[in-house]
Amino acid sequence: MWNTVIRGAAHTSTPSDAISLFTRMERAGTRPDKLTFPFLLRACTKLSEPALGSQFHAKITKFGLESESFVRNALINMHANCGDLAVADSLFDGSARRDVVAWSALIAGYARRGEMAMARELFERVPEKDVVSWNAMIAGYVQCGEHDQAMEVFEQMHVAGEQPDEVTMLSLLSACADAGVLDIGKRIHVSLMEMCSRNGPSTCLGNALIDMYAKCGSIQGAMEVFRGLREKNLSTWNSIVGGLAIHGHFEDSLYLFEDMLKKKLRPDEITFVGVLVACSHGGMVEQGKRYFCLMQNEYGIEPNIKHYGCMVDMLGRAGLLKEAFEFIDSMKIEPNPIVWRALLGACRIHGDVKLAERANEQLLRMRNDASGDFVLLSNIYASRGEWGGVEKVRKLMVDRGVSKEAGCTLFDTDSKELMQFLSQEKPGLRMKEAA
Repeated sequence: MWNTVIRGAAHTSTPSDAISLFTRMERAGTRPDKLTFPFLLRACTKLSEPALGSQFHAKITKFGLESESFVRNALINMHANCGDLAVADSLFDGSARRDVVAWSALIAGYARRGEMAMARELFERVPEKDVVSWNAMIAGYVQCGEHDQAMEVFEQMHVAGEQPDEVTMLSLLSACADAGVLDIGKRIHVSLMEMCSRNGPSTCLGNALIDMYAKCGSIQGAMEVFRGLREKNLSTWNSIVGGLAIHGHFEDSLYLFEDMLKKKLRPDEITFVGVLVACSHGGMVEQGKRYFCLMQNEYGIEPNIKHYGCMVDMLGRAGLLKEAFEFIDSMKIEPNPIVWRALLGACRIHGDVKLAERANEQLLRMRNDASGDFVLLSNIYASRGEWGGVEKVRKLMVDRGVSKEAGCTLFDTDSKELMQFLSQEKPGLRMKEAA
């Protein structure tokens, strides 16, 4: 009975309840067994409490349960997830029988730390890989920004005949979104529709599709997914409101935001970032100020640096440079370089040299190695024909040892080969031409 309630608590959004229940269990004089501790270790992992996990490890050793495979796998998973890979390695090496769960837990731990070479070495040694092993590698490469490697592992997964699951597709969609590879994203979408032909993609997958289409610039695709989702949560609305705003569809973005409020869905800080971006891109200063106040007064959300940055950008785009400067002075938190750079960019657009100099002074106090800030100020002087100012900036760059990076052009030579692969039929998952 105790194990049942502890397991339930460990799977909730408040896993600390599982720890409290275990304390009560001890006080009641009930001895834990091999099923008790894996649930407690899961709770420690969700709470990111390695010290607490180590205490339970000590109890496990005390009760002589470390040799139990179920318990040992949970220990490996907890230590690997919480960053103590040395202990996880030691447990793994000391295992008499290493099952796929142990292999996957250790691989995921190295992948999460960005140590992909070690993760790959372990992955190649796994006697029998399952979908969790493949997903750990794909997710690790995506997290490290190595999207080509993620797609390569996905190809190997198909060749091996392993059926991808929702976690696989979420990682691949994230890779497509980050790399801006719309064609491949569309093919993954088609495959998802085949896999989920009865009820359509889950809300989580739908949100990932919206994010992918929006980041790849296909607002039409994002809207089609949004309209087709049976169930929408706050993340769904945030994705579409933000995506529309970033791509200049500010009226549609704000319309959906108002529709969201009518449906009694409570916005969060991410929602308001999208709303303020829409107001900034649409030049709707008064409306932006109203939403900024609404966020604080109606929903009790304290502005973070992104909200402040949006407001400065909005005022700067509208040419209200003095007001933008005063707004920065009134901020409750310290402005970061992005805020000052937004103002500097607005000064360039509107040709205000004096305020540009003040903004650049603040940037130089924070960091002195950003060549783009110097170039921006130099361009402002040049646009006004103040060549003495241009020379002053160049000298300042030389004195500080800052050099402008040479421009370059990138050519994507792998997309064609990758699309040829995705257009072929593979075991368990077929990629077809998107409609």
